Amino acid sequence: MSDQHIASAFDRDLEAVQAQILKMGGLVEDAIRRGAQSLETRDEELANEVRAGDKAIDGLEEQINESAARVIALRAPTAIDLRLTLSVIKISANLERIGDYAKNMAKRTSVLNQMEPVSDSTGAIRRMAGAVEAMLKDALDAYIQRDADLARDVITRDEDVDQMYNALFREFLTFMMEDPRSITACMHLHFIAKNVERMGDHVTAIAEQVVYLVTGETPEDDRPKADRTSITAKD
Repeated sequence: MSDQHIASAFDRDLEAVQAQILKMGGLVEDAIRRGAQSLETRDEELANEVRAGDKAIDGLEEQINESAARVIALRAPTAIDLRLTLSVIKISANLERIGDYAKNMAKRTSVLNQMEPVSDSTGAIRRMAGAVEAMLKDALDAYIQRDADLARDVITRDEDVDQMYNALFREFLTFMMEDPRSITACMHLHFIAKNVERMGDHVTAIAEQVVYLVTGETPEDDRPKADRTSITAKD
């Protein structure tokens, strides 16, 4: 097979994988939005749909990994093309983690539905999730368009998400000190807010991957991390 045929075959394979990335990204964006909506509106049916939808996200990650591995094995990509192929694997891994966090948000909705609402905390979390969803949309657009400037803009916006999380964290502490009966609900809400903050970190990782893909250089790790809390939430 000629070099030209190999190149065109690689391009076709890569286009197919990128289509899967976009499909996966769309599902993840939807999961973020619907997960936050189910929390704010206390819609348990919607929360269950978000949880069930995570299987499709996981399935797409597996397909993407298999497709990328097949491209590497069959097409013997050049250094630049290999970087492009490996970026697909890294981006899909970050998308899968964001989907997991959205699922975790939906899981806690049914628990919180049994408790009294805590101020407008769920509305604040929805706004925070909306910021992350917008970041993800732009990060995926930057990937498709090979737009390093847009990717860098996404990276800087993560600080806004961190600041929103910090404000919620302080708010939850205040509620718990003023009314010990709110402690359980506030702890659940804190875990959700922390998960949304971690979504922002994974979106940032996607944007950093775009910058590396376009420029060949890893963004300098000098952006200020605005999350100043000492408590971390595990899955």
